[in-house]
Amino acid sequence: MNALTPGLSAVGIYAALNMAILIWLANETGKLRRKHKVAVGDGGIKHLTRIIRGHANAIENMPMFLIMLMVAALMGMPVIAIHLLGLVFTAGRAAHAWHFIQEDASFKTRFGGFGLAFVAQIVLLLGLLGHGIWVMVG
Repeated sequence: MNALTPGLSAVGIYAALNMAILIWLANETGKLRRKHKVAVGDGGIKHLTRIIRGHANAIENMPMFLIMLMVAALMGMPVIAIHLLGLVFTAGRAAHAWHFIQEDASFKTRFGGFGLAFVAQIVLLLGLLGHGIWVMVG
């Protein structure tokens, strides 16, 4: 039996793209650490504190979204919906990462990136919750 479906393949795309964002954040954090010769912690460097926090925020949000997206794919969510949610979330996470990589960026980029990712998270959460309840009751 071939378990690989277009939906699961789509989830794989967004898992890979989000991993690329994490690698980008890790690389930028490493460059900043080398520049300031800080091996552990932030060394009191505001920009390093900022980028570490942005990286942590990505780590806090990406796994659960991708788990929910995988569950949705396994439950038969239409591929177009997986792509729409995955694209919105990933674009939001990329904008959010860019904001934290910059030494000083407008709050608009952080808010916009967070907002896009948050909308995708809420839509997916409500969809999974609603579908789960519907199936249990129905």
